[in-house]
Amino acid sequence: MPRINKTIILTLLTVISFIFLLFQLYYYKEYFSSKNGSYVSDSKESYSMEDSVHWKVVKKFLDLASIHNIPLYLIDPLVLGRMNENIQNENPDSRLNCKYLCIPRGFTTFALLDKFWKNDVFLKKEAEEEGFQWMELSGKDPRLAGMGDLSGTEIPLHCIFKLQNHAIHLVVFYERSGHFLWHGQLRLKQNMDKNFVHFRKLHFGRYPGAYSKPNLHLASIDGLQIQVPKQIANFLEEVSQSRFVECRYKEARMFYQVYPEDTSQDAMEFKKKAKDLLHLAAKTLNGEEVPFWLSSGTCLGWFRQCNIIPYSKDVDLGIFIKDYKVDIITAFQRAGLPLKHKFGKEDDSLELSFQAADVKLDIFFFYEEDDYVWNGGTQAKTGKKFNAYGSLLIWVWIKNNSTLIISESECWRNSAGLAASVEKVLKFVSSMIILQNWNTYFLNLPCAGLNFWS
Repeated sequence: MPRINKTIILTLLTVISFIFLLFQLYYYKEYFSSKNGSYVSDSKESYSMEDSVHWKVVKKFLDLASIHNIPLYLIDPLVLGRMNENIQNENPDSRLNCKYLCIPRGFTTFALLDKFWKNDVFLKKEAEEEGFQWMELSGKDPRLAGMGDLSGTEIPLHCIFKLQNHAIHLVVFYERSGHFLWHGQLRLKQNMDKNFVHFRKLHFGRYPGAYSKPNLHLASIDGLQIQVPKQIANFLEEVSQSRFVECRYKEARMFYQVYPEDTSQDAMEFKKKAKDLLHLAAKTLNGEEVPFWLSSGTCLGWFRQCNIIPYSKDVDLGIFIKDYKVDIITAFQRAGLPLKHKFGKEDDSLELSFQAADVKLDIFFFYEEDDYVWNGGTQAKTGKKFNAYGSLLIWVWIKNNSTLIISESECWRNSAGLAASVEKVLKFVSSMIILQNWNTYFLNLPCAGLNFWS
């Protein structure tokens, strides 16, 4: 039997390996191009509207909504993201240039305000006649959570219309007292079809969300006239930071049972002024694109009693020092809030205080270390420097990405006693193995101890 040349064997193996590699690349491309929500093709690629089931389903549903005077606007992150990357003039008469709504995916997401969801019965009936299947998901109205018997009232949160292999996801937005829009979490009840759509792939509903009221304008998208947010980039940024944490109304009621709410005229006036100041501060910092959070006594009031603490006499915010810029001071002064105090330095314990009519706004800057975050402060009357205790908060980052906020109840420690205290705190934190998945703990400890909540 003649011996086989080694060169021929190597050549055959190389050819086979190359063919197998081509097959893998082809399969990889086909798999991800068909996977819902995970693939957006190159900006130059376009599809035919006549051949697109997705486009036809969207058009049919928009026609139904228009007939019943239900104003919708597009909030689909994939479509808006593609539009944001391809800012150019559209040709509404082109029937062969479909760049957005024809992209292969399982659903398209629209939003509407709850006050316009009045003709839903007629829309659902006519949608059924057009071949749509639909599912509505409801939940408790958080706006009534503190109102006793009304706290169980249910409201529509999401509605999904499905035709062929494409679904329309309607997200119902509600206006909240803080002048922002809110949508609820999508939760399936026991008797609902869990296979109706790929619920885990929906862009909205994994958790409640909060958004600014968007300015809308009419855009021509693949030959369809659709309302979209005017500032698409800003809206997409909000999507990534929209998770809304509801106040703990049940715990707040329990707190007020033990410590009745102060309803005196002075307390009510202060709380109103403090909330107005919060709105103004939020507007000012958002205008400067500076991220911030509730801190100290203001954060405690929200967490403990869903309200402003009437005897706190100020409003507290926190900002990472990396986000500090001199323009913050100028912006607040333009908003009518003159600078009252500036303590510390940019590289150590910076604190700013602005004065409204009767309420002071304190902004504490937080410093990031390798495994913890700290802040400091200065006592206005004495000029003494204090570190990261008292009514101030420390954010300590745990390895599992949970966040622990530490505050010492009405206690202050100066820098001389800092070393032992920090060692005590970090030793306690390292033993908090149970702090996982953003679970909440609140321990009332004496002044010599610490209060913890996440």
